Amino acid sequence: MSANPGSPMMTDVMPDGCRVTSKPFEELTVTELYEMLRLRSEVFVVEQECAYQDIDGKDPGSWQVMVFDDSGELVAGLRVLRPGVSFPDASLGRVVTRIRGKGYGAVAMREGIRIAREQYGAKTLRIEAQCHAIGFYERFGFRVDSAEFLEDGIPHVEMVMNLIPWTGDYGGGLQIGPA
Repeated sequence: MSANPGSPMMTDVMPDGCRVTSKPFEELTVTELYEMLRLRSEVFVVEQECAYQDIDGKDPGSWQVMVFDDSGELVAGLRVLRPGVSFPDASLGRVVTRIRGKGYGAVAMREGIRIAREQYGAKTLRIEAQCHAIGFYERFGFRVDSAEFLEDGIPHVEMVMNLIPWTGDYGGGLQIGPA
């Protein structure tokens, strides 16, 4: 089994039976929307014990990335925001995974980066990362670009990733950004 040419999903990092779906928010089915909001609530509100306003008006116009395991359960996802929504640059947000350590979050990140480049022509990508996840995002080429700050009581930093020049891969141990 080999990856499709140009595909960020490489077989050496793709969890067995994993399926990725990416689509504009407006094309989500009611079930997909429910499952995505449910996953975000499970992790960000319940697990992290953080009451916050998840439905913030930024999803409309975004792309949603959903990663399903071999049983069809939604296990990871994120939203890709066009430039000007959260930052002047395109951004990723609500990066969430139900099952950690299996590679599902990495699959979502690679797909989100691909969407940002292809749909929004992103040359730079920005995120607000929870501080405990900095190392995860650094694996994809993001670097810390702000002082630590609290958002909803959780320490965060801004991180930025330069997508130009692009080496043709989105992580997995290979070079990203300037050679």
